[in-house]
Amino acid sequence: MKHLITLFDLTAEEFFQVLDLAAELKQKWQQRERPPLLQGRVLTQVFEKPSLRTRNSFEAAMAHLGGYGIFLSGKEAGLEGREALADIARVLSRYSDVIVLRTFSQELIEQFAEHSSCPIINGLSDDRHPCQALTDFFTIREVLGEVRGRHLVFVGDGNNVARSLAIASAYAGASMTIASPPGYELPAEFLRELKQRVPAADVTQVNDPIEAVRHADVVYTDVWASMGQEAEAEERRKAFAPFQVNRELMAHAPSGCRFMHDLPAKRGQEVTDEVIDGPQSIVFQQAENRMHLAKGLLLWLLRSAEAER
Repeated sequence: MKHLITLFDLTAEEFFQVLDLAAELKQKWQQRERPPLLQGRVLTQVFEKPSLRTRNSFEAAMAHLGGYGIFLSGKEAGLEGREALADIARVLSRYSDVIVLRTFSQELIEQFAEHSSCPIINGLSDDRHPCQALTDFFTIREVLGEVRGRHLVFVGDGNNVARSLAIASAYAGASMTIASPPGYELPAEFLRELKQRVPAADVTQVNDPIEAVRHADVVYTDVWASMGQEAEAEERRKAFAPFQVNRELMAHAPSGCRFMHDLPAKRGQEVTDEVIDGPQSIVFQQAENRMHLAKGLLLWLLRSAEAER
């Protein structure tokens, strides 16, 4: 059974297959066509963490493709321990054609997938955010054309988004620089795994955001404190203050550089209004593309599941 728990679950070829399918479906949507390719199929979403884009993009995607969406909070699904996780997975997967989980624990998603009889999608965990990284490279390709050889600069914490972007960059043949304060870089264990799985991966870590953006095609940032890190918020705010993406920092990047953010943004913290609302920003095109990528991913996974039967 094919799942998307981490981008390592895809090959580089499959990564581009999903992007191509998303592009094809977006083009049809722009032509006011919504082919019911998943008519009668059921998407179940189970979220421990709140969401604007993930929930709505997947529900809209499934509706556009002719299917149905069911939403459960983590408590409603029993993830807080009301019953065994394996039992929840076995039951929900019998009702569903595909399940999206948005949780704190990556391990929970992995264990759920072990017992599921339908494809599982990681809608976000503390460790990974594969759907976001797929969307981001779908957007970069849409705006800049060829992604191979592009330079993505991530300014901020080496978090779940940064890890997934590093894998996506390696698959796409792009280079990635991460500019973080000391102590907030990508984990060494993750970098070893990335190099082992994709030897050509080109990921650099620096502590100087100005030097990092000088040759950037895309500058990307994220919140300084994610959900579950509220106790560290003040400490992180002080550490990341010199890493704010503002007009001064963007002035050191090439004029054609684009700005991305996965949202929600803490305006005035990691990014200023003049950047996120400025002419270099493709943030809201990026947000819309969550829906188009979700369509491509749902269709690709369900076609893969059919082919395995």
